[in-house]
Amino acid sequence: MKAIQMTRDKSVTLGLLIVAFLILALLPQFTSGYLVTLLIDILKFAVLTVAWVVFSGPTGYMSLATAAFYGLGFYIAAVFSGTVPFPLLIMLAGASAFVVALGVGALTLRLRGVYFAIFTFALVLLVQNVVLEVERVVTQTRGRFVETVSTEGVYYAILIVFFLTILAAMLIRRSRYGLALQSIGEYEEAAAHSGINVVWTKVLTFATSAVFMGMAGAIIATRRTYIDPYIAFNLNTSFLPVLMAMFGGMGNLVGPVLGAALFTYIGEILLTRFPDLYMLIFGVVLIVSILFMPNGVLGLAQGVWRKMRGGGHAPS
Repeated sequence: MKAIQMTRDKSVTLGLLIVAFLILALLPQFTSGYLVTLLIDILKFAVLTVAWVVFSGPTGYMSLATAAFYGLGFYIAAVFSGTVPFPLLIMLAGASAFVVALGVGALTLRLRGVYFAIFTFALVLLVQNVVLEVERVVTQTRGRFVETVSTEGVYYAILIVFFLTILAAMLIRRSRYGLALQSIGEYEEAAAHSGINVVWTKVLTFATSAVFMGMAGAIIATRRTYIDPYIAFNLNTSFLPVLMAMFGGMGNLVGPVLGAALFTYIGEILLTRFPDLYMLIFGVVLIVSILFMPNGVLGLAQGVWRKMRGGGHAPS
């Protein structure tokens, strides 16, 4: 009976994903250009947030390297745009991010706690300055021009990558790697003694999550005509997915997507209506959310639902 129920749950989940994909695929045919642009931003951050949660969620390792892999995708797009077909360009960016993350992970994932967080943050600064210096010395420029792609083309590309990210996250969570990652997050020494290759599991998952970050970077780069290291390796890209995951909740994959959507939409409203107070209001909203919604928006909603049904209390 349990196996039948699990099969049924998987079928329902897959069905809902297909329906959601079809709805999002048809939206550009019935909506304005502004909404499509907003959806591109939401999908971009959803990809980055879910990809971040795939590794950092179960293990508890605070990775701040998102901007490094995302920015690498930017530069792959800038270097090869116009010479490589757009789909191949996206795959090339993902493969490059995987290789770089594999090397970085092999060197650094023996570090733990704050040491790993600081290193991944420093990695973004290192890559940014290396690219800046290479451009100054080799090309004697600062930045590159990118061949743009239509808004609709960018939308469908980021939509496909978003659903690939969700599918990959679901497969990892339900696989033996997902169980291994949970074990590592709960008690790493016990996981190692139980026969789990801790380092290899962490490195492979870290590199897999980087694939989608790099692909997202390559897609979004084609919305711009010009990029430079400060645009490509913007430090906000490392911090925002972390905040979005916390805002939405990390109990399941719905939380990070919800957090990315709400965070992006709230930011858009504040930036357009209160540009002078944007950061102040945004900071207050974030602090209030962390203080009163420790399990995120999804956790709060689930707590309220349980309370309404008499099965528990809303989280304080």
